[in-house]
Amino acid sequence: MNLDIRQLGALRSSFDAPWVGVQDLFRTDDITIVNLECAAGEGGAAQDKEYTFRCHHPAYNAMRAAGVEVAGQGNNHSMDFGPQAMLDGIARLRAADVAPIGSGLNAAQANAAHVVEIRGKKIAVLGFSAVVPSPSWLAGPHHPGLANGYDIANLQSAVRAASALADFVVVTIHMGVEKATQPRASDIARAHALVDAGADVVFGHHTHVLQPLQIYKDRPIFFGLGNFVWPSGGATAVGEVVISPDGSVKACLLPASIRGGRPALSPDAQRCA
Repeated sequence: MNLDIRQLGALRSSFDAPWVGVQDLFRTDDITIVNLECAAGEGGAAQDKEYTFRCHHPAYNAMRAAGVEVAGQGNNHSMDFGPQAMLDGIARLRAADVAPIGSGLNAAQANAAHVVEIRGKKIAVLGFSAVVPSPSWLAGPHHPGLANGYDIANLQSAVRAASALADFVVVTIHMGVEKATQPRASDIARAHALVDAGADVVFGHHTHVLQPLQIYKDRPIFFGLGNFVWPSGGATAVGEVVISPDGSVKACLLPASIRGGRPALSPDAQRCA
């Protein structure tokens, strides 16, 4: 999703406008996670790339009021204005009571999970990117950047660390090829490695179109969830996951459409609960 006011005309009428068609769902579920595909803060300079997005940070409070609790920054736009804007964005998201994941002052922070307790169970949420314009965007031991989604060992290490803190682990990861309707073999292997390490849910993004939902070892993998709050219209979906008290997991795609940058659930969308 993109909250760049230059791209998203809906923000010019109201910061609440992008959420009207989905806020009833997001406010009543236990946790809502989005991929925030833009530099989330101020400062810095535009990087040398075709598209650079900067989120309109005054809209974060409306995003939180609509029910969004976690925003992934592990993607190929969160450092469009360099590390300064990315780090400022982390602070601005936290100030709006939205937890940023997938980026940080160093690799340890970028790989760290956001942990929340829901109905007596702890849920850990991680973010990574396996799509970056330059290796310099990846966080290192002593420099800021994004959690490394290319390195399988890094992915599995972060998942295992999160598993030690929580009952369930949810991973969001930027991966895939834009406009491709099927995942690559390398992305399937990456997602399977995450589940093998202990991930209970994997949400993939970057393709800008829907890709299949796969069940692997009784755990759901959403390979591509399409666009959401986005300038262009078309069909998309919300990935819903229901975890039962016994630990079993149900997952489904709730069909939705985007018009004027505003997503709305389809009238016939069937919840997977």
